[in-house]
Amino acid sequence: MARGATAWREGGRLRLPAQEASRIVSRQRFAFCGAELAAVYVLSDGRKELHLAEMTGNRSMLYGLPAVLSVDGHSPAAEAYRSGRPLWLTPKALAAYVEEDPHHFPGRVRDDAVRTSPATLSLGALPLGHGAKELGCLIVAGEVPDGFSSDRRSLLELYADQVAAGLESVAAHAPGRTTPRPVLGHTLVPLRGGAFILDLASGRMEAHARVLELLGIPPDQFAGNVEMLLASAVPDDVPALMAIVEPDGLTTDPQQLAFRIRRPGGELRWLGLRCRVMTDDDGAPVRVLGVVADASYLRPSADEVSIVQRLSTKLAGATTIRDVSQIVVNSLRGPLDASRVAVAELEADRLVFTVLDPPEPRAWPDMWRSEWRSEWPDASMHDLPTLQNAIREGHVSLWPPGADLEPALAGIGPGGLAVLPLPADGRMVGVCLVGWDGEHRFGPEERSLLTATAGLVGQALMRAHALDAGHELATMLQRSLLPRKLPSLPGGMAVARYLPATVGLEVGGDWYDVIPLNDGHVALVIGDVQGHSAGAATIMGQIRTAVRAYAVERHPPDVVIARANRLLVGMETDLFATCLYVDLDMEEGIAWFVRAGHLQPILRHPDGSAEELAVEGGPPLGVVSDAEFPMTEVGLVPGTMLALLTDGMVESSNVRLEDGMRRVCNALAIADPADPGMVADELLAGVNRRDDDVALLLLRYDGTRVRPMRTNWTVWRLPNAVQHARRFAARALRSWGVEEELDVALLVVSELVTNAIAHTQGEVRLDLTLSADRLRIAVNDASPRSPVKPAAVDWSATGGRGILIVEATTASWGSVPLSSGKQVWAEVPLAPRERLARRA
Repeated sequence: MARGATAWREGGRLRLPAQEASRIVSRQRFAFCGAELAAVYVLSDGRKELHLAEMTGNRSMLYGLPAVLSVDGHSPAAEAYRSGRPLWLTPKALAAYVEEDPHHFPGRVRDDAVRTSPATLSLGALPLGHGAKELGCLIVAGEVPDGFSSDRRSLLELYADQVAAGLESVAAHAPGRTTPRPVLGHTLVPLRGGAFILDLASGRMEAHARVLELLGIPPDQFAGNVEMLLASAVPDDVPALMAIVEPDGLTTDPQQLAFRIRRPGGELRWLGLRCRVMTDDDGAPVRVLGVVADASYLRPSADEVSIVQRLSTKLAGATTIRDVSQIVVNSLRGPLDASRVAVAELEADRLVFTVLDPPEPRAWPDMWRSEWRSEWPDASMHDLPTLQNAIREGHVSLWPPGADLEPALAGIGPGGLAVLPLPADGRMVGVCLVGWDGEHRFGPEERSLLTATAGLVGQALMRAHALDAGHELATMLQRSLLPRKLPSLPGGMAVARYLPATVGLEVGGDWYDVIPLNDGHVALVIGDVQGHSAGAATIMGQIRTAVRAYAVERHPPDVVIARANRLLVGMETDLFATCLYVDLDMEEGIAWFVRAGHLQPILRHPDGSAEELAVEGGPPLGVVSDAEFPMTEVGLVPGTMLALLTDGMVESSNVRLEDGMRRVCNALAIADPADPGMVADELLAGVNRRDDDVALLLLRYDGTRVRPMRTNWTVWRLPNAVQHARRFAARALRSWGVEEELDVALLVVSELVTNAIAHTQGEVRLDLTLSADRLRIAVNDASPRSPVKPAAVDWSATGGRGILIVEATTASWGSVPLSSGKQVWAEVPLAPRERLARRA
């Protein structure tokens, strides 16, 4: 390019003066931004020398460039390499540099050159690569009497980035070669490249003739605006280009991108773009300086176009969301050498994963495993702010190794992570995550490949939804009816897994539930509604809700199942359901089992032996309205593991039920109970072809540190009934060593007993339970009406303060319905010294 901006801004595009252009055509292969010579020095294997790998352009400017330079020597190339910053020498500075040390200067200025005078020669030394990717140095020289301008320096630095990308490509395809050499007919210095300047305020674009040549735009048809560049791009790549030319999306950091254009003859070409944003004194972006080159140079052996074409062809035949997701995994993981690929849909504020590869839960971060309720996990977007922000912006995000990400994302790609929002119909319908365990550096062409892939996958997901709407509705219904997350249990740990069938409609009636109850009890439920349809899933949801409601009301286990049976009989459906219900006292370790036509539970003892429990059973739910369901009591010791499962896990068309139960027992016997989630995954590993749904509920019973103490008192309706209740409570609490909280406890006893006697009829009972860190006071009465806390109490009122006193003096209180009325309870926390005293 010529001297000064006015010499190369003619007609709305960059031009060279006629004399200089003639000289470039006749004598040079290289000319860029005033530089007429380029020399590439690469770092030797020992990292002590710079070797001259290639020199192109007007060689008459400098002669005798050394083939080898010492990294520690006194030369522009070595100094730029060591500092990691470009070194720019004006003609005056260059002359002083040569005069200071003429013997170590890499090449002497040729005094007798016909066209080049030392008084007009400027030189630049630009480091190639940075950090762990230090590659060498680029030397550029040109007849620029005033030195390279600020714009030209920025463009030459971007050009050096392209040379560095080419060196990385050569190294990747010729490992072990000390000095990179051109491959596949390409040179280390890209000759087909040009520069442009974009004014952000007006959208005016001044482009070098070589840029127009790459775009296939005749110079006389270039209108000098950025819209012509956008019009040449393939529609799928326009959003990525818009991110560069839109002022709101710009940063001052150098940016890179590979995009596709369609030339006038229909040819599809990949171009590489590197740009830098120039700001004014206030830091506002005003101009974009860019360098465009043929992207095939950056990765000469890659075939991104064919990858996209093959992916497009395969997605055209995909009819289900699972098919789309699996095609994405097969198309990306191998070519990108990725460690993990995940595809998820957006449902409100949650991510629902449709496929993970590898499919084993242990290959994914702990956060995903904790949410693994079915074949694939789902997670709240609120727990993933980085992912939420990437989807909101709608652009491909590439995170290098060691990026500061939340653990749930960093664990997917510790060596590099690509986040691909999936667009369709003007919105984001999902996301694709690609992660690497080993260090992975993203090239500009890889971003373009992933961007094109995201557009294709987003549209394919929308088509699959349209073709598979009925199935998706049933699947969403079933997913919404299963518990999102199991509760934390004092004295144990529960995990669950659910896998839909792989044959026929992937929705059924299997369900599970974990229901915390009062008094340290927990209910475990697993069941299976007959059939494999949306109707079965609907019945499942109703039965699960009913069982939970009856359990929370603290009906005995046999009554819970009996009432659920009568409910199903009255639903006027031909479907029936099997169910297994367990009421477990987490403090005492006593479990009551009720079985309605379901499989026997499996118990793994602490010594490693496993067996099927012989639990008495009744008929399936919905068959006989007045059926009886006997209870079986079993004592559990700490370290015991209880497994509840459905028949899809142990029985199929080619596996007998007895063989399947034996396999589960053997797998439990050799499993490590320290991680129940891992045990569940190992049990499901042997389930391949699934003719039916699979549900599994595991509980590891650990027991509580301190066995609770309990006592109760029947309150007779006498004038001094409250006084008798206080005396009983005082004797019991003193015998348990409760002294400091005694007054508060007796006050709560007085208020609860007084309310029960004053406002109810029938029997009143006082229950006291002392646990490790709390005292629970409960009063049972025959009235189903719960106490109501008054909104305000007048100073002259004679009542209404009881519940307010209980609330003010206890840690928590509440009311639960019972089969014979209700229970009002309150908990008083105990001081640490009380626990220590009792333990002693």
